Amino acid sequence: MTKDKMQEAEIVLRLDAITKRFGPLIANDSVSFDLRKGEVIALLGENGAGKTTLMNILFGHYVADEGHVEAFGTPLTPGDPSAALEAGIGMVHQHFTLTDNLSVLDNIALGTQSLWSLRFDRKAARKRILELSDNFGLTVDPDAMISDLTVGERQRVEILKALYRNARILILDEPTAVLTPLETDALFETLRHLIRDGLSVVFISHKLNEVMQISDRVLVLRSGKLSGERITSETDRHELAELMVGEEIPLPVVESKEPGAPVLELMAVTTPQIGTATRLDDITLTLHEGEITGLAGVSGNGQVAMSALLSGMLAPESGDMLFCGSYIEDWSPQKALAAGIGRIPEDRHSTGTIGDMSILENTILENYRNVPYSQLGWMNKAKARAFTEQAIADYDVKCPSPDAPIRLLSGGNMQKLILARALDNHPKLIIAAQPTRGLDVGAVNYVHQKLLEARSNGAAILLISEDLDEIRLLSDKIVVISQGKLSAPSARGERSIKELGILMAGHKKGADA
Repeated sequence: MTKDKMQEAEIVLRLDAITKRFGPLIANDSVSFDLRKGEVIALLGENGAGKTTLMNILFGHYVADEGHVEAFGTPLTPGDPSAALEAGIGMVHQHFTLTDNLSVLDNIALGTQSLWSLRFDRKAARKRILELSDNFGLTVDPDAMISDLTVGERQRVEILKALYRNARILILDEPTAVLTPLETDALFETLRHLIRDGLSVVFISHKLNEVMQISDRVLVLRSGKLSGERITSETDRHELAELMVGEEIPLPVVESKEPGAPVLELMAVTTPQIGTATRLDDITLTLHEGEITGLAGVSGNGQVAMSALLSGMLAPESGDMLFCGSYIEDWSPQKALAAGIGRIPEDRHSTGTIGDMSILENTILENYRNVPYSQLGWMNKAKARAFTEQAIADYDVKCPSPDAPIRLLSGGNMQKLILARALDNHPKLIIAAQPTRGLDVGAVNYVHQKLLEARSNGAAILLISEDLDEIRLLSDKIVVISQGKLSAPSARGERSIKELGILMAGHKKGADA
């Protein structure tokens, strides 16, 4: 949409001087903006900048202390989620809100009728879903079970849920976090179709390249305040990053270097089948000193099994593992730590930390039995505190004290402590699983710099990420995992995003790496 057309278009949503306090914390500080018909606004900000609070006020989950929200010229009732839905506002959450054991039709229609309705006209519902699918290019089978759908198909169902409820304003929260590049392109094509028909969109994302690609206007929140507003065509990624964090964020420089000796070798390894999770299927891979190997793939294609295998949580069902030239037997987490493997878990909350334990306890969690933290079975608390305080200082962790529960920290600060725990023992191999997921641009840059420092110090690094930009920026070598199999390796820059996306979607047979 051009600047002139934006100014002429009808205002469909207005937030006026929204302020929200939680005790002494001001989450939103007099935030005002409007959204016009057929416009895409991108909402950017660091973790804790106030984006989620603002959306919760918009949907009636929170009540603003000051200010008000209008949709199509009518004030929305504060604290009433049904008012937002009835006004034509829909939201697609980052983590899909679908019921796996119900059909597409049932998920879309769920909640659209009163509990006192005597019957549900499934024929009419199916007809309407198919019409919406055809009109907006959202191909999906109404009778398919959600459990049988791909991630991209599930997202189409979420969008159809909003359209089925006559949404005229669509809020998308990190909509591409679990999509392949091909699925992202398909989503953007769908959005352009919807926008041409008059839908207005608020696009919340950390991915600046996607913001530049899809939005008309960008709003940046910092510390609860609106720190900047830009017409997308008149700005660039560097300016937006600077608006988010208050200073220029330089891209990390990855210097070419020859890899060292093999650290870990997998030869025709297959892992056991655990439940319905995808297992590794006859894979071969070598990780070298001073080299970052990027493992790209759509979530659920064997990344969890790979991380579990290398960290000792799984042992091979068949095939061989070698660490520094020696065959591995009786593999376990304790042996992995003793061998010099550091891990950055995929989920910092559920598997990376123990929320009710202190920052100090979490920092030494993987080494509390070792000298100098333990001697003759007794904990040396002075040594543990000294290490924790040094980690807090070295990694610039913002926290109340080493004794505070780690659950009080933001995602970025929690990740910094996990980095300190994984890197400060100079590991030979680092498993970095989704190390920047959910982090803002400043925290992402910090994590990247620390991984590159470890690479310079000779560590072998396996970077497991669904973010292709991250993979292509940091990796010396890239392999793609699909349905538990690995593609042939490629050097940085050798394959395009499109080629990697095709491999991620499983459209080509994998080869051993």
